[in-house]
Amino acid sequence: MAAGKSDLWTRVGSAIVLFAIAGTALWFGGIAFGLLLLVGGALVVVEWLALVRAMGLGSGARTALTIGGPLAILGAMAGLWFVRDHLGMTAALWVFGMVWATDIGAYFAGRAFGGARLAPKISPSKTWSGLVGGMVAALVVGSTIADRGGIVGVPLWIGLIMGLVAQLGDLGESWMKRRAGVKDSGKLIPGHGGLFDRVDGLLPVALILGGLAFAGHIVIRG
Repeated sequence: MAAGKSDLWTRVGSAIVLFAIAGTALWFGGIAFGLLLLVGGALVVVEWLALVRAMGLGSGARTALTIGGPLAILGAMAGLWFVRDHLGMTAALWVFGMVWATDIGAYFAGRAFGGARLAPKISPSKTWSGLVGGMVAALVVGSTIADRGGIVGVPLWIGLIMGLVAQLGDLGESWMKRRAGVKDSGKLIPGHGGLFDRVDGLLPVALILGGLAFAGHIVIRG
C-alpha cells in the first residue's frame, strides 16, 4: 500500500514538472520551444533506436526502422515548431489538445464501458470502446479550439481522425516494446518510463498536422 502511494506521488510529481517545462517553453515559443523540441526529439530517437536494437528483427526491417524512425521523429518535432512559430499558440494548443483529449477520453471510456479488446496481443488493456471514446474526445476538443481560434483549411471533424492516429501511434510503440520484451521505452521520467512513452501518440499527429501546416493547408483566420 505504501509503495503504491509512493509510486502515485512520484508519477504526479513527474507529470507536474513535465507540464511546467513544456508549458513554459510553449508559452514563450521561439528559441525556448525550439530547444525543448530539439532535446526532446534527440532523447526520443535514442529510446527508439534502443528498442529497435532489442526487437530481434531481420536486417531489412531493422534498417528501415533505424533510418525511418528518427526521420519521422525529427519531422514531427519540426512540424510542432512550425505550427507554434508560424501559426501561434492557439494552433499549437490545438495539436496538443487533441492528443491529450484522446488519452483522457480513451482511458475513461475504456473504464466506463469496457468490452472487447482492441489488440490483446499488443496492448491487452486497450478496448474498442476506448478507441471510440478517444476519437470522440479529440473531435470535441479539436473542433472547439479550431472554431474559437479561427483555425481553417482543414475540416472541424479532423479531430476524429487525429484521435485515431494518436491511438495508432500508441499501439505502434506498444508493439515495439512487446517485441523488445520491455515495459517502458526508458527510465528517464520517474514513474512514467521513457519520453517516447509520453509522446507516442503525439508524434504521428504532429507529423501530419505539421506537414499540412507547412504545405499551407492550415491557416489562422483573420
